[in-house]
Amino acid sequence: MMNRLSPPTSLRSLTAALVLVAAATSPTAAQDFEGAKRTALEQVDGLSTEIRGMAMTLWDFSETALLETQSAEYLADLLEKEGFTLERGVSDMPTAFVATYGSGKPVLGILAEFDALPGIGNAAVPERTPRDDDHPHGQGCGHNLFGAGSVGAAIALKRTMDAEGLTGTIKLYGTPAEETVVGKVYMARDGLFDGLDAVLEWHPGLETEVNNNPGRAMNNFQVEFYGQAAHASFDPWNGRSALDAVELMNDGANLMREHVLPSTRIHYVIPSAGEAPNVVPEYARVWYYVRDVDREKVQEWYDWLLKIAEGAAMGTRTTHEVTLITGVHAYNLNRPLQEALQANLEALGEPEYPEAFHDFARQLQDFLEIEQKGLNTAIKPLADGEEEATGGSTDVAEVSRIVPTAGISVTSAAADIPWHSWATSASHGTEGSIVAAQRAAQILALTGVDILTNPDLVERAHAFFQEKTGGKPYESPLPPGQKPILPNGR
Repeated sequence: MMNRLSPPTSLRSLTAALVLVAAATSPTAAQDFEGAKRTALEQVDGLSTEIRGMAMTLWDFSETALLETQSAEYLADLLEKEGFTLERGVSDMPTAFVATYGSGKPVLGILAEFDALPGIGNAAVPERTPRDDDHPHGQGCGHNLFGAGSVGAAIALKRTMDAEGLTGTIKLYGTPAEETVVGKVYMARDGLFDGLDAVLEWHPGLETEVNNNPGRAMNNFQVEFYGQAAHASFDPWNGRSALDAVELMNDGANLMREHVLPSTRIHYVIPSAGEAPNVVPEYARVWYYVRDVDREKVQEWYDWLLKIAEGAAMGTRTTHEVTLITGVHAYNLNRPLQEALQANLEALGEPEYPEAFHDFARQLQDFLEIEQKGLNTAIKPLADGEEEATGGSTDVAEVSRIVPTAGISVTSAAADIPWHSWATSASHGTEGSIVAAQRAAQILALTGVDILTNPDLVERAHAFFQEKTGGKPYESPLPPGQKPILPNGR
């Protein structure tokens, strides 16, 4: 067993100075760029302390989907103090906001996420250790870095516009509940991304690359069953078990798996399954995700699962209610914007991480009993065409169906470790991971300058978008008029 490190005396304190230098420098420095691009890099570098502060503060908060009260207020306040105009609580979500600066065309959107995952909190150490404050949740997807890098890029672009006299509009979108694939779906349905010329986004990851994987479309839904309580031993014949209905539905879904495509994914949890063994449960709830490569397939499997739910209710003499919480398409990739991001990514070169973070990565891999590869720092080339759909789903996909959208991933954790886990939560609380947020801010700012100053890029991105969508208007997967389901009935 390795020696236990504690955040105050290990990576956070030992590498605080190192990481700010490493994040602000690269083989191609700001002076190797000209004009507004050079100014943008200088502005990002000047924001190193602020980006670090945002990343660490959001990690400390680690608030879960639609409960990101402190995180949203913190970022929105920073943007307001910088001179952005704020709209808070948009789309009936208290933690969603839009920050706007400038006027006229082009209009550039930048996405910022900040929600954490439940139950995977960990100290910023390379072994399974609770946080000192026993906070249970964690940034296993690195959205603390995501929010910090995106807000940093928006502020840097605003300052670049002022310094260089650039015209146009910057909109920073504070988008909650990405982990439950909710926030941007409702914002898209409500038209908040209409009128944009381009959208840029990024995400922490195990590799540094331009996103070239469309991911999977998805429906996120719950089924509630209602029965009749009774004494489970004295008179069970008077009861109708809602839990039996949940189990029967899940059994049907598991039999269904044999007859769906290899690209299909079906998974569920049971948030409510009764209160005591000696009471026939009169209420039970099961929560499902169903995914595939396109909306048509998702709808086919969803309809099948609804029939299974109906059969489960009939078989147990219960009633049931289905709620489609959210749904998304696959990501609509935009080649001109991807190429612009790739050019800036390659021009800056590989991110440079402090040696302490390399050591952390190897120690974490050792604890997990996987090969000690450390960090994967290489920049992945952009393939000639789209990659095969793999992985999960994202609500960024809904934005990409409305406006040309593209993003990048930047290495933020050790190679091959499990994502959405305590291990990534630990990694994203270290000083070394802030390099990812800093590099993302640089790439987004550089590409933002391209969009603000190069009308041809915007025109090509729109032409590509129109060709892929056939000019078909966006159609939300949500039922008309449905509002977000907020935790705790808020």
